Amino acid sequence: MSQPIKLSKETIRELQLKELESLRVFKEFCQKNNLLFYFCGGCCIGTLRHQGFIPWDDDVDVFMPRQDYEILLKEWPKQVGNAGRYRLLKTDVNSTFTGNIFATFVDTKYTCVKENQENIDVPHGLVMDIMPLDGCPDGKFKRYMQLFHCLLYSLFMSEVVPEKHGGAVAFFSKILLGIFRGRKIRTKIWKHCEKKMTAYPIEECTYITELCAGPHYMMNKYPKECFESAIFEPFEGELFPIPVGYDTYLKIAFGDYMELPPEDKQVPHHDLVALDLNKSCLNMPK
Repeated sequence: MSQPIKLSKETIRELQLKELESLRVFKEFCQKNNLLFYFCGGCCIGTLRHQGFIPWDDDVDVFMPRQDYEILLKEWPKQVGNAGRYRLLKTDVNSTFTGNIFATFVDTKYTCVKENQENIDVPHGLVMDIMPLDGCPDGKFKRYMQLFHCLLYSLFMSEVVPEKHGGAVAFFSKILLGIFRGRKIRTKIWKHCEKKMTAYPIEECTYITELCAGPHYMMNKYPKECFESAIFEPFEGELFPIPVGYDTYLKIAFGDYMELPPEDKQVPHHDLVALDLNKSCLNMPK
């Protein structure tokens, strides 16, 4: 396995400006098809605190309500296809395994290889993560079962043991992956779990949750009014959407989001093993 590379401030900035190209294309497609999306996480904070990227941020993350997310997955292949510069990828029965539990929008004009995908056969371009928002059931037992199915979904779709989330979680994850070894049975399990965990339409719930995230974030629930619509705010000299209830969302997810983290935390959060902003990932040797 290759060692993660360290990015200079200048390289991070160049990377961010390249990612803006993908954002423009994605935004145009969503507006054309009346699909709702908004910045989340670092880009949402960056919009409010820096009017652009957080200086050390190395990627773009967006939320979409589940209904819009599913339409995107159907309409992009129909209208644009997945053979050009921009590819919409999601692990599925008839598509490439990505190692992610959400969809990704990939710009193949450049090369960017993440450590967790180094040995996976996907286009290693600049990636934007697209994470669906789902309804959060009101009953405690239903919520418990949603989280249970969500954990199984994450495990069998990514096929990765969550080492950073406690020894017991890692231990039982290894046992389950050891019992269910084949891709076919793993796909059957995560498909079943996905159906179960997304069985609560947002319009019938009081809260919204982000299931296709890490174990910490999937525990969060937000008033659904936070994500009813988007407002457009300046980001890198252009206008991009953030949730209408951004303040409530960000405080629940991150606390005092306007305060800068300690200097030792002002670093990229993804381990990259290769980055070439002058070469297409399609020209990489297999």
